Amino acid sequence: MSIPSPADEPLVCSARGCRVAAVWALEWNNPRLHDADRRKTWLACADHRGSLGDFLDARGFLRAVTAVP
Repeated sequence: MSIPSPADEPLVCSARGCRVAAVWALEWNNPRLHDADRRKTWLACADHRGSLGDFLDARGFLRAVTAVP
């Protein structure tokens, strides 16, 4: 018997209700709460990359978008 590890689980989109495989990593932080070098990550599928990115960008939180390897 093997115990599944988080590395064994597929990366899925962070959008509410979406279970599609993630292809984008949106790195962000809230400058009022986090140090400048602290990054949090939301994962996005192709369909939700725009809406999640727009949400973060409108608040000045989006720092980088990279492809998920």
